[in-house]
Formats: sequence, C-alpha cells, structure tokens
Amino acid sequence: MLNFDFCSSTYYAFGKGTEKRVGELTKKFNGTKVLLHYGQGSVIKNGLLDVVRDSLNKENISFVELGGVLPNPRAELVYEGIELCKKEKVDFVIGLGGGSAIDSAKAIAVGALYDGDFWDFYEALATPENGLPVAAVLTLAATGSEGSNSSVISNMKLGKKYSLRSEFIYPVFSILNPEYTFTLPSYQTACGVVDMLSHVLERYLTNTQNVDLTDRLCEAVMQSLIYNGTKVMQDPENYDVRANLMWAGTLAHNNVLGVGREQDWSSHQMEHELSALYDVAHGAGLAVVLPAFMKFTLKKHVMRYAQLAHRVFKIDMNFDNPEETAKAGINAFIEFFKSLDMPVTFEELGAKEEDISTLAQKVRIKGGGDILGFFEPLTREDIEAIYRLMLEKNQHNW
Repeated sequence: MLNFDFCSSTYYAFGKGTEKRVGELTKKFNGTKVLLHYGQGSVIKNGLLDVVRDSLNKENISFVELGGVLPNPRAELVYEGIELCKKEKVDFVIGLGGGSAIDSAKAIAVGALYDGDFWDFYEALATPENGLPVAAVLTLAATGSEGSNSSVISNMKLGKKYSLRSEFIYPVFSILNPEYTFTLPSYQTACGVVDMLSHVLERYLTNTQNVDLTDRLCEAVMQSLIYNGTKVMQDPENYDVRANLMWAGTLAHNNVLGVGREQDWSSHQMEHELSALYDVAHGAGLAVVLPAFMKFTLKKHVMRYAQLAHRVFKIDMNFDNPEETAKAGINAFIEFFKSLDMPVTFEELGAKEEDISTLAQKVRIKGGGDILGFFEPLTREDIEAIYRLMLEKNQHNW
C-alpha cells in the first residue's frame, strides 16, 4: 500500500425530505447570497426547485438562478454563471440535478474568484487558490460529483472535454434524496450505473500490491451496483434499490476506494474524446470503452482480471488457465452492459471508424508526453488499437 492523504470534507444529508434542509445547511456553511444552478427543467417539473426556493426563503437567504445546464456541461454557461455571481455578489453556489449541474456549479464557484479565464484551470495553465463554497442537491446517481474534488466541462468551441481536480470544489454539503431519481428515464439510470462502475474500475485496475482492503471494498461496491442496477430496471420506484445506487455513486468517487493505490483513468480520458466529438452520454461512451480497454490489457494482467471475475461475478477460478476466467469476467461485464441496453460498439454509439486516428491523437495526456495511464502505459498507437477494438467487426479479435 502506498502513502496517502485523505480528506472527505462533504457534509451529507441522505434520505427522504432532506431537500427541505437546503436553507438550514446553507446558513450552517455561512451562505447569504446563493446562485441556484440547474439543468433544462427536470427540477422544475418534479417540484425540487420550489422546495429549495422555499427552504432558502424560510432562512431569509436571497438567491439568483441560472438554468440551462446540458449533459456534458458547457463552458459557455459557466462563463455566464461567473458573470452573474460577480454582478450579484453571490457568496455560495448550489448545483441542483445530476453531475452535469454540479460540475458546472463547481466551475462557476472557482471561476467567480479568479481574474482570468476559468478554462485555464481545466487546461492546467493555472491552479485554483480559492473558490466560492459549493453545494449539491443530487437527482441522479452517476458521476459522484456530490462527494468528489473533480469537475468535467466541455468547451465546444475548442472541441475539448477536460477535467479539474481541486480541494476547493469539494461540496461543503450534499443532499441526497433517492426519491428524486424515481422518474429518471431508464437510459439515464443505466448510463449512471456504468459511470459508477467505471469509477470503481479506474481504481481497481492497479499495479499496486498489498491493497486487499480496498480491493475488497471495490468488489463489494461493484457487486452492489450490478445487483441493484439489474433490479432498478425492473422496479424503478423501489426506494431501497435507488438508495443503494445513490450512495454507491458517492462511495465510488469520493476516493475512499482509491487511497493507497495507483489509479489509472485511461478509459475516462479515451471516453472524454468520444463525448467531445459526438456529444454522447458519458456512461454510454464508457460502456463501449471499458470492454475494449480490458481486452487490450488482459494479457499482461491476467490475474487481476481473473480475481475480478471470481470475486465480483463468482466465476469459478480456472487455476490451470486463469486467462479463461479473466475472459469470462470481461464477457460478464459486456453482457451486463447489454442487459441495461447500453451500447458496446462504435456502431451502436454512433461513432465512426474514420475518426479513430483523430480521436487517438486528441486524447489528453496530463503533464504532456505520449504515454497514457499507469495500469498499462499506453502509447498513441495503443490508444488507437483500443479504439479499433470497439468496432463491431473486431469484437471477437482478442
């Protein structure tokens, strides 16, 4: 196990009726003028926005609003939010909705106290030194943004989808009422399940030795996601199923599963290029990327994949041929994604073979250089080969 620092500073209010505590918690964390930031109308239709407004009014906390957040949240709206915060002297930002609204709120929160272009932070040209307090009222179990130090923003003018990690964008509080996920379309729910699994896998697929505790924690969360992900498709208004999924999403990305171990994130970087080019849902893109990544890296990591198959999917270990076990585990992931009606090939995603070379060259490698990831360091040629494994005609060539 590696040395690590770990701080999870978010205050969580979980369960039925907790959305009524927004005003109380905003006052607890010294907010006096709030920006309410949300998407395209779901929080209006389900009544959440009115509940939050009432809660703030009861505590005599003033607020302004900015809606319109899209999936793969846009830099253009972040700029608008920053200007609104400066004009209205906002001192607190609340994102209402899924990960897109929360990520956009985080970007506004650090941009509002910065004299330059907030995009500098996402290009790693500058590092945030402060930020407005940001909070989350979650309506979708997926990104884990309600408990993480990360935010992902798409800059459509530049054709880039980049991430930021900073201690200043941990939500000071997050409200999680699973009831607000009952009416989500099944596609969004499925995308969320895949996203949550990917957050665990990016930590689980590691070369760090002697991390059995976090291995077991990762495996438990993955098992819960698969079990409840299957059940939610059959019974979308089952409170306990939705509650387990919502808390699993937080645990998957607040880094309690990732301490003391080297993490990878290659699959996320490759998917970001798919989202940037085709504007596809992040979870759907990951359902295509993850199996191809696993297939490409299998040969050098047979025992890690065999352990994953045995412990998560209860596949009998073939000690004479562990690769057989490992392959069965990867196939089990593919079948699970299919059961959620997720795409598993370029064709199903709407991606194009002729774009592969461009995608491979655009994949962001932080710190420069031409080697991506840690689990298996990938060259640009490797990245292109992984994209090609996503083609339907290459599905069985592994």
